[in-house]
Amino acid sequence: MLLILAEFMQQFHSGFGVFQYITFRAILGTITALILSLVIGPVMIRKLASYNIGQHVRDDGPQSHLSKAGTPTMGGAMILVAIATSTLLWSDLSSEKVWVVLAVTLSFGLIGGVDDYKKLRFGNSKGLSSKAKFFWQSVVGFAAALFIFSNAQTTIETTLIIPFTKDFLIPLGGAFVVLAYLVIVGSSNAVNLTDGLDGLAIMPTVMVAGALGVFAYLTGHLTFANYLGIPYVAGVGELTIFCGALVGAGLGFLWFNTYPAMVFMGDIGALALGAALGVVAIFVRQELVLLIMGGIFVMETVSVILQVGSYKLTGKRIFRMAPIHHHYELKGWPEPRVIVRFWIITVVLVLIGLASLKLR
Repeated sequence: MLLILAEFMQQFHSGFGVFQYITFRAILGTITALILSLVIGPVMIRKLASYNIGQHVRDDGPQSHLSKAGTPTMGGAMILVAIATSTLLWSDLSSEKVWVVLAVTLSFGLIGGVDDYKKLRFGNSKGLSSKAKFFWQSVVGFAAALFIFSNAQTTIETTLIIPFTKDFLIPLGGAFVVLAYLVIVGSSNAVNLTDGLDGLAIMPTVMVAGALGVFAYLTGHLTFANYLGIPYVAGVGELTIFCGALVGAGLGFLWFNTYPAMVFMGDIGALALGAALGVVAIFVRQELVLLIMGGIFVMETVSVILQVGSYKLTGKRIFRMAPIHHHYELKGWPEPRVIVRFWIITVVLVLIGLASLKLR
């Protein structure tokens, strides 16, 4: 939106030409989203508290979590407001990729919002039924995947890129729709499963989003893409602004969500942010790198799958509790220790993902 104004003002002063640079707008987008989160946060927390929109805690979980009951939830709404506002202000609104990412993010946020509302309305931690939640996630995920596939301009946009290799490319054809669907829905649920401790999900999300922003900028820049030997996708550079907005909004939310949390993200935030990471990774052709950088999300998801599978097949549990962060809590790890160690692992995994730009 402001890019249009800057282009108009450039005829009066050449200095406004700086707004043409994606990097400059990404920085402004990050700062804008951060400030919005910090400003909106206290107001939203007070409103949520006044409406008794508090967290319901499972009675079969760690006993230390019982004190969290009543903490305002649905704080992910402040993240979505900050992301959407900042993206609309600083990105090129003629980019369909920006609109697709925003649409997917907000749609998954709506699904999560309904889930959170049902939990609060009926006073339990179950919310929207798993079948209903998965159905609507599938509808949005499949629609997005089909739209991206139908609007692909080059074959590289539907080709699977194998990281750490030079020329190992797998044209997917129609199978791209299946892959994209799985990445969007899978990433959404993985972040949601990780969101169980104060700040545990949001910081890895911020780190992965920042790295995806780097990929978006380089993938959308013909010179850098050719130099690094990564696929060039026209127009994808604008997603750098979206990633920057996610980073800023996430850090602003962490200000209030850090241990001990003043507000929780809720499904409205977790489902949306996971889907956002997935759809950006699809556009920049780095689905497998997302799998690496989001290793914590993968580990949490796999722990749940293994736990459920083992219990159904043998009647025994592998972990004391799943997702795995609860397992470590029940082993006696203080909550901050679990959180920070998972953050450290994410730093390492994100660096490995970024290293794929050069290590081939």
